[in-house]
Amino acid sequence: MPRQPARSGFMLVECMVYIAVFTILAGIALETFYLCWNGFTATVSTTDDIRAALHAGELWRADVRGASGSISAESIASNQVIKIPAGENQIIYSLKSGELRRQVTPNGSSQLVFAEVKSSEMKQDARNGVKAWLWELELPERQHGPHVPMLFTFEAAQKGQ
Repeated sequence: MPRQPARSGFMLVECMVYIAVFTILAGIALETFYLCWNGFTATVSTTDDIRAALHAGELWRADVRGASGSISAESIASNQVIKIPAGENQIIYSLKSGELRRQVTPNGSSQLVFAEVKSSEMKQDARNGVKAWLWELELPERQHGPHVPMLFTFEAAQKGQ
């Protein structure tokens, strides 16, 4: 009697099961990758916002410390204008329509400090005869998911006042 060859290989059902398992594992891996990637980009943008806020706060503090006269603050509706005398110049911080700008007059050079501000308030904070100023800054959140409040408070005192 002749021998029949042994049957080897995969059946079609086994191949479909392997493809289904591979697809599920690849889907889970891709979802995990995109979750990590979104967290990374959110961390980078939050770090950039914190760096920019700290830089703006130090610039504002230097302006307040270097003030050569009395600082004035005006609030109209949701807009605020702070005028800081600096020798022959005047430094103006203005918040209009969620945009915070710093302008040095009389030459008029203006720079954008923040394009989007949720809230900003600069106010005098008198302490035992020292003219101190307080700046409370809140930036909008860029990410969805875990709540990371972007709240900053800066304090500065005028020299020689």
